[in-house]
Amino acid sequence: MAIQISVFLENKAGRLSHVTRILGESGINIRALSIADTSDYGILRIIVNDPAKAYKILKEAGFTVSETDVIAVQVPDSPGGLADILEQMSEEDLNIEYLYAFLGTAENDALVIFKVEDFEKARQTFPAKGIKFLDENKLYQL
Repeated sequence: MAIQISVFLENKAGRLSHVTRILGESGINIRALSIADTSDYGILRIIVNDPAKAYKILKEAGFTVSETDVIAVQVPDSPGGLADILEQMSEEDLNIEYLYAFLGTAENDALVIFKVEDFEKARQTFPAKGIKFLDENKLYQL
């Protein structure tokens, strides 16, 4: 399991730039990111090399920030690789709340961040199905 930082941002020019500048000046390296938006606000979801420090810095800067448990899954980097994993998750009735992929590889696999409804079930099911987690420390250092 890994920690994802979520930052709620007004949909205004410069807000994303401000967050990334604060993190960069504090030595925080963004490993992966995703933005979900509405007309009024966005949710920036990031994986960083030091989640605790990033959370503290952003909170102190006045941002609304939360931490979320996510899992990083190694997905075969081949046609149908993601479909195979999603089908296995479906067979086990594992609900995915959201996911996003990013560049960076581990053992020549693609990497996908999953927020699942039942982490314990995923933790028990994935190894038996041959689905590989990426250790959080390796994820933070990619």
